[in-house]
Amino acid sequence: MLSQRCKYALKAMVDLARASGGPRRVSDIAEQENIPRKFLEAIMTDLKKGLVVDSTRGKFGGYRLSRPSDLITFGEIIRLIDGPLALLPCASQNFYRPCDDCEDEITCVLRRVLIDARNELAAVLDRTTLAAALAAPPQSQFAAAILAEDSPIPVG
Repeated sequence: MLSQRCKYALKAMVDLARASGGPRRVSDIAEQENIPRKFLEAIMTDLKKGLVVDSTRGKFGGYRLSRPSDLITFGEIIRLIDGPLALLPCASQNFYRPCDDCEDEITCVLRRVLIDARNELAAVLDRTTLAAALAAPPQSQFAAAILAEDSPIPVG
């Protein structure tokens, strides 16, 4: 599950992608995206350290994306803020570490399934750029079903 910090980071990055390159003040992003300003300031510092945003000081300063929105993926932002996508450290590609209680990593069923899950999730997040997310239709059929009360989720 995404942390609230990561959710706010993604919302801020989408806001900056919508801004078409002009600098945005933290207070404006916070108000537009309904994010606590102080919390967003700390998040923006992390995004700057992660080289996905640049900042300019002064009256007309603010934050902007450090590169075009079609070159920044959701996967990059999530890893920057929350770390690995994998549910277990032994299933992580970028943050691998063996599990303390595992006797045989090669035959571990949990690891095999969670590596498959990580691969599928990473495939979606690493191909979805900020630009692509903004260009996509408002809701997929799956998302619409989840949001609709008492509606079965379509299968197939």
